[in-house]
Formats: sequence, C-alpha cells, structure tokens
Amino acid sequence: MKVSVDLIVNGECYQMEVEPRTTLLELLRETLHLTGTKEGCGVGDCGTCVVLMDGSPVNSCLVLAVDAQGRRITTIEGLAENDKLHPLQQSFIKRGAVQCGFCTPAMVLSAKALLDNKPRASVQEISQALSGVLCRCGSYKKIIEAVQAASGKTEEGS
Repeated sequence: MKVSVDLIVNGECYQMEVEPRTTLLELLRETLHLTGTKEGCGVGDCGTCVVLMDGSPVNSCLVLAVDAQGRRITTIEGLAENDKLHPLQQSFIKRGAVQCGFCTPAMVLSAKALLDNKPRASVQEISQALSGVLCRCGSYKKIIEAVQAASGKTEEGS
C-alpha cells in the first residue's frame, strides 16, 4: 500500500505516492534523482545524508518520506541560484575544503543552517554545527576555515 506525500524540494512542489517505509534519503536519491545527498551508514551516525528540512539539518536516512509531508526540503542541488554557486560552496572550493567530496554536501548544508541563524559564527559554533558529519579524509581544518571565511570571521576578512 502506498501513501500520498506532498513536499517542496529545492523550491519545487512534488506530489507522489511512496511506500510507508521509504526514507527521505531514498525518495531524494532514487525517485527525484538528487544524488548530492549521500548514503553513508544508513543509521544516522555519519551525517553524510544531511539535508535541510524547513531550514534545519536532518539526517535524511532517519526521516520517513511521509514525515516530510508539507515540509520544505533543501538539498545541495538547491543552493546554487541562476547557475551561480552559493557563497559557502565557493568558499569550500577556494579553500580546498573538498577532498573526496563525500561529506561535502552535508557539511555545506549544515554550515548553511548555522550561518542562516548566526551569520558571524565562532570557530566553536562552526565546529559544533558540523560535528554530526564525519569527514573520511579528515579535512576538518579546511572545512572550518571555509565556513569561517563565508561567515566573514577569517583573519583575511577581519
């Protein structure tokens, strides 16, 4: 038996039928083909599946698609506007914060949620906001520097 779900993904409205056990991650990757959202562990430990739900980071592997009913979902594909990268995406590239890239979408989205609420976040606040996402390459220093630069809190920008 399928269940109807309506949600807004990256500004577009979708109405679809899903199995009740379908996760938001599965819906995004398999149904909508938004593959920037990564599946790592599938149990909420690694954070690579983070998306924004109504502006807050959530592990999409732990959210059922039916629980996203009526919600606004933002994936990494939804950050660029008019083919122009979001400032966080630009900062990650400029500062070499992208290694293998597996954690990058989740890191960028987690940072966006933080900076949307606290535009001039401290290093401690940035570290805390990103703590739910594991980086396989250990690039935390460059990732934090990229977020810090986007928030205007670097030595260059001071």
